[in-house]
Amino acid sequence: MHSKLKLYSYFRSSCAYRVRIALNIKSLPYDTIPIHLLKNGGDQNAAEYIKLNPSRQVPCLIDGDLTLGQSMAILEYLEEEFPHPSLLPRSRGDRASIRQICEVINSGIQPMQNISVTNYITHMLKATDEQKNEWLKFWLSRGFESLEALLQKHSGDYSFGNSITLADCLLIPQVFAAQRLKVDLTRFEKVLGVNRRCLQLTDFVKAGPDKQIDFEP
Repeated sequence: MHSKLKLYSYFRSSCAYRVRIALNIKSLPYDTIPIHLLKNGGDQNAAEYIKLNPSRQVPCLIDGDLTLGQSMAILEYLEEEFPHPSLLPRSRGDRASIRQICEVINSGIQPMQNISVTNYITHMLKATDEQKNEWLKFWLSRGFESLEALLQKHSGDYSFGNSITLADCLLIPQVFAAQRLKVDLTRFEKVLGVNRRCLQLTDFVKAGPDKQIDFEP
């Protein structure tokens, strides 16, 4: 018997957004503990939070005595501990292909837009806002080129075939982030098609930034 899960989250964090989607799909109730990444130097830098998550990032999930940071570790844990409905197919090859899509986002795109990275570019490298935005658009566009190619190969209604998988849990928050950063995604037809279909599903809608208790317009 699991105690109620706790999720340390920031409404606009794409990594926390991923986990919220998976929790909803698996119908797992959880309490949200907001961590504001910007105000007063960032709640993630508070000593109490660093004890929970030394990486000073969100999300962080608590399940009883288990504390987990890093969204991919959390998603894999949820898949193994709460396997129904599954977000990974049975075939090892298919699972590997889905993880490939996930890692293009998790390792290749999202770190480029991370607040700690963009703050360093601005404050330490003295980049102007225009330079920072051009840097973001270059790297995010390059990552979406990889995603589009993979979805051309693997997608159906969703990122991998016609069932929701972990790949969709990562893709939709990444599209949200790119659009917020004003990256032109119009040439990525497969990506936008999957995004549109996922956002018609209640579990994705409920996980959206505008539905969170800490949402700020």
